[in-house]
Amino acid sequence: MRSWLSALQNQTLSRAAAHPSPACGGGAGGEGAFGLVPTLLLILATLLSPPVLADPDPQTLLKDADTARGGGLPGIAWRIDLVSRDGDKAPDEQRLEVRAVADASVAETLEPARFKGSKLLQVGRNMWLTRPGLAKPIPISPRQRMSGQAANGDIAATNYAKDYDAALAGEAVLEGEACHVLELRSKHKRTTYDQVRYWVSKKRQVGLKAEFRSVSGKLLKTASFTYGNRIAYRGKSLPFVSRMVIRDALTDAETVMEYSAVTVRDIPAAEFDLGQM
Repeated sequence: MRSWLSALQNQTLSRAAAHPSPACGGGAGGEGAFGLVPTLLLILATLLSPPVLADPDPQTLLKDADTARGGGLPGIAWRIDLVSRDGDKAPDEQRLEVRAVADASVAETLEPARFKGSKLLQVGRNMWLTRPGLAKPIPISPRQRMSGQAANGDIAATNYAKDYDAALAGEAVLEGEACHVLELRSKHKRTTYDQVRYWVSKKRQVGLKAEFRSVSGKLLKTASFTYGNRIAYRGKSLPFVSRMVIRDALTDAETVMEYSAVTVRDIPAAEFDLGQM
């Protein structure tokens, strides 16, 4: 930078000598060295000013964050150990295996024995429940309660980028980590929640916290996320969710989901065929 500025200064002085100002006895028509000072200062101010960074695209932030929760991947499977607690009631415990592709997922109950073999199938924006003994799958809503504070849609792979319009709502620091704060509004009536306020880590590009709201903006639940798992995808090691805690906004009821046995692999299309369930 110094050598460049020296060259610019020498060039300016050379021009001033070639075209002296009237005050220096050079006659009319010359701008002079002092006449070039404002121009030089303007150039220096432009060069030394910090660059103005454009705001990140909120929809891209959302899509990147989805990957760490199973969304948009060509094939992935994981296990969920779920525990729901509500005051003095006995905890509700379940174990499920989730298999997902880009636009579909199936969650199969492994435990307890009385629910073993039950499946939640999500294809696009539609969801069904099937279990041993049922004549045919039953259409259900992603908003229906699955267990405790976990809705059916909370169990499936996350595809917020497809289901919500995102807007930047500001920035915040969450437990020492800088975040973008996104406001999500549902694109259709088949989403799990009407509105979501979502904290996405600037550094790790994962969702750290969510507030789930009604269409009127009323707070229904909050959720926090931990990323202790890793997956290998396209030659990279990426974070993957290891724990999700969903809490009711008015009571102390909560549901904890622990994620394990995460593997990126091909999932047969038959897994998501409603006719074969």
